[in-house]
Amino acid sequence: MERIARFMKVSPERFDADWRECFPLLPSPYDVLRLPRRATAGSAGYDFYAPLAFALNPGETIRIPTGIRAQIAPGWVLMLFPRSGLGFKYRMQLNNTVGVVDADYFSARNEGHIFVKLTNAGEKPLRVEALEAFAQGVFLPFGITEDDHADGVRVGGFGSTGKG
Repeated sequence: MERIARFMKVSPERFDADWRECFPLLPSPYDVLRLPRRATAGSAGYDFYAPLAFALNPGETIRIPTGIRAQIAPGWVLMLFPRSGLGFKYRMQLNNTVGVVDADYFSARNEGHIFVKLTNAGEKPLRVEALEAFAQGVFLPFGITEDDHADGVRVGGFGSTGKG
Protein backbone atom coordinates (compact mmCIF):
# COMPACT_ATOMS: atom_id res chain seq x y z
CA MET A 1 0.00 0.00 0.00
CA GLU A 2 1.17 3.49 -0.81
CA ARG A 3 1.32 6.15 1.88
CA ILE A 4 -0.22 9.14 0.12
CA ALA A 5 -1.81 11.39 2.75
CA ARG A 6 -1.65 12.79 6.25
CA PHE A 7 -4.51 13.88 8.51
CA MET A 8 -4.08 16.81 10.85
CA LYS A 9 -6.23 19.25 12.76
CA VAL A 10 -7.10 22.67 11.42
CA SER A 11 -5.89 25.54 13.59
CA PRO A 12 -7.79 26.22 16.82
CA GLU A 13 -8.86 29.61 15.44
CA ARG A 14 -10.30 28.09 12.24
CA PHE A 15 -12.10 25.34 14.13
CA ASP A 16 -13.56 27.68 16.75
CA ALA A 17 -14.90 30.08 14.09
CA ASP A 18 -16.52 27.23 12.14
CA TRP A 19 -17.81 25.60 15.33
CA ARG A 20 -19.50 28.84 16.47
CA GLU A 21 -21.18 29.10 13.07
CA CYS A 22 -22.71 25.62 13.46
CA PHE A 23 -23.16 25.41 17.25
CA PRO A 24 -23.13 28.93 18.73
CA LEU A 25 -24.26 27.80 22.19
CA LEU A 26 -21.85 24.88 22.64
CA PRO A 27 -18.23 25.14 23.81
CA SER A 28 -15.53 24.17 21.32
CA PRO A 29 -14.35 20.56 21.64
CA TYR A 30 -11.05 21.28 19.81
CA ASP A 31 -8.86 19.73 22.51
CA VAL A 32 -10.59 16.34 22.30
CA LEU A 33 -10.74 16.01 18.50
CA ARG A 34 -9.37 12.69 17.23
CA LEU A 35 -7.59 12.23 13.92
CA PRO A 36 -9.21 9.69 11.59
CA ARG A 37 -7.78 6.18 11.76
CA ARG A 38 -8.40 2.70 10.42
CA ALA A 39 -9.90 0.23 12.87
CA THR A 40 -8.07 -2.81 11.48
CA ALA A 41 -5.10 -3.52 9.22
CA GLY A 42 -7.54 -4.69 6.52
CA SER A 43 -9.82 -1.62 6.67
CA ALA A 44 -9.95 0.65 3.64
CA GLY A 45 -11.83 3.41 5.45
CA TYR A 46 -10.47 5.88 7.98
CA ASP A 47 -13.05 6.48 10.69
CA PHE A 48 -14.02 10.09 11.37
CA TYR A 49 -15.09 10.70 14.97
CA ALA A 50 -17.99 12.88 16.05
CA PRO A 51 -16.79 15.97 17.94
CA LEU A 52 -20.11 16.03 19.85
CA ALA A 53 -22.98 13.74 20.73
CA PHE A 54 -25.99 14.27 18.50
CA ALA A 55 -29.40 12.80 17.82
CA LEU A 56 -31.28 12.91 14.54
CA ASN A 57 -34.92 12.06 14.20
CA PRO A 58 -36.11 10.82 10.80
CA GLY A 59 -35.73 13.61 8.25
CA GLU A 60 -33.41 15.75 10.41
CA THR A 61 -30.05 17.08 9.24
CA ILE A 62 -26.86 18.20 10.99
CA ARG A 63 -23.73 19.96 9.68
CA ILE A 64 -20.60 18.92 11.56
CA PRO A 65 -17.22 20.65 11.44
CA THR A 66 -14.78 17.77 11.99
CA GLY A 67 -11.70 19.89 12.77
CA ILE A 68 -9.78 17.69 10.32
CA ARG A 69 -7.88 18.47 7.14
CA ALA A 70 -6.06 16.06 4.81
CA GLN A 71 -2.78 16.66 3.00
CA ILE A 72 -3.16 14.43 -0.07
CA ALA A 73 -0.61 13.53 -2.76
CA PRO A 74 -1.38 14.62 -6.34
CA GLY A 75 -3.41 12.03 -8.24
CA TRP A 76 -5.37 10.97 -5.17
CA VAL A 77 -8.72 11.99 -3.67
CA LEU A 78 -10.40 11.37 -0.32
CA MET A 79 -13.98 10.09 -0.63
CA LEU A 80 -16.25 10.41 2.42
CA PHE A 81 -19.12 8.07 3.20
CA PRO A 82 -21.36 7.42 6.19
CA ARG A 83 -20.14 4.68 8.46
CA SER A 84 -21.53 1.46 6.97
CA GLY A 85 -23.44 0.32 10.07
CA LEU A 86 -25.16 3.70 10.50
CA GLY A 87 -26.16 3.77 6.84
CA PHE A 88 -27.48 0.22 6.99
CA LYS A 89 -29.36 0.48 10.31
CA TYR A 90 -30.64 4.07 10.07
CA ARG A 91 -30.28 5.06 6.40
CA MET A 92 -27.98 7.85 7.56
CA GLN A 93 -26.58 9.55 4.48
CA LEU A 94 -24.31 12.40 3.50
CA ASN A 95 -26.29 15.22 1.95
CA ASN A 96 -23.95 15.33 -1.05
CA THR A 97 -24.16 11.49 -1.29
CA VAL A 98 -20.35 11.14 -1.38
CA GLY A 99 -17.94 13.75 -0.10
CA VAL A 100 -15.05 14.49 -2.46
CA VAL A 101 -11.98 16.06 -0.87
CA ASP A 102 -9.48 17.11 -3.55
CA ALA A 103 -5.74 17.38 -2.86
CA ASP A 104 -5.77 21.16 -3.39
CA TYR A 105 -8.53 21.65 -0.79
CA PHE A 106 -5.77 21.44 1.84
CA SER A 107 -4.49 24.90 0.79
CA ALA A 108 -7.89 26.60 0.67
CA ARG A 109 -8.60 29.73 2.73
CA ASN A 110 -10.52 27.61 5.25
CA GLU A 111 -7.42 25.42 5.79
CA GLY A 112 -9.16 22.53 4.03
CA HIS A 113 -11.51 22.06 6.99
CA ILE A 114 -13.62 18.97 6.29
CA PHE A 115 -17.31 19.25 7.15
CA VAL A 116 -19.82 16.41 7.10
CA LYS A 117 -23.51 17.14 6.58
CA LEU A 118 -25.75 14.21 7.49
CA THR A 119 -29.42 13.37 7.19
CA ASN A 120 -31.32 10.59 8.94
CA ALA A 121 -33.28 9.28 5.95
CA GLY A 122 -34.60 6.32 7.91
CA GLU A 123 -37.65 5.68 10.03
CA LYS A 124 -36.15 5.54 13.52
CA PRO A 125 -34.18 8.01 15.66
CA LEU A 126 -30.40 7.91 15.44
CA ARG A 127 -27.99 8.79 18.25
CA VAL A 128 -24.22 9.17 17.91
CA GLU A 129 -22.06 9.68 20.99
CA ALA A 130 -19.15 12.13 21.17
CA LEU A 131 -15.96 10.58 19.75
CA GLU A 132 -17.92 7.71 18.16
CA ALA A 133 -17.02 6.89 14.54
CA PHE A 134 -19.79 8.26 12.32
CA ALA A 135 -18.25 8.66 8.86
CA GLN A 136 -15.39 7.09 6.94
CA GLY A 137 -12.94 8.31 4.35
CA VAL A 138 -11.30 6.22 1.64
CA PHE A 139 -8.34 7.41 -0.45
CA LEU A 140 -8.58 6.56 -4.15
CA PRO A 141 -6.35 7.29 -7.14
CA PHE A 142 -7.92 9.08 -10.08
CA GLY A 143 -7.05 9.69 -13.72
CA ILE A 144 -7.52 12.57 -16.10
CA THR A 145 -8.25 12.73 -19.83
CA GLU A 146 -5.42 12.92 -22.36
CA ASP A 147 -6.63 16.35 -23.49
CA ASP A 148 -7.02 17.79 -19.98
CA HIS A 149 -5.77 21.37 -19.65
CA ALA A 150 -7.05 22.35 -16.19
CA ASP A 151 -4.87 25.16 -14.89
CA GLY A 152 -7.08 26.81 -12.27
CA VAL A 153 -5.90 27.31 -8.72
CA ARG A 154 -8.23 26.78 -5.75
CA VAL A 155 -8.45 29.70 -3.34
CA GLY A 156 -11.85 29.22 -1.76
CA GLY A 157 -13.05 26.47 0.50
CA PHE A 158 -15.94 24.06 0.24
CA GLY A 159 -17.89 24.34 -3.02
CA SER A 160 -15.55 26.92 -4.55
CA THR A 161 -14.30 25.19 -7.71
CA GLY A 162 -16.04 26.18 -10.91
CA LYS A 163 -16.83 29.66 -9.57
CA GLY A 164 -15.19 32.74 -10.88
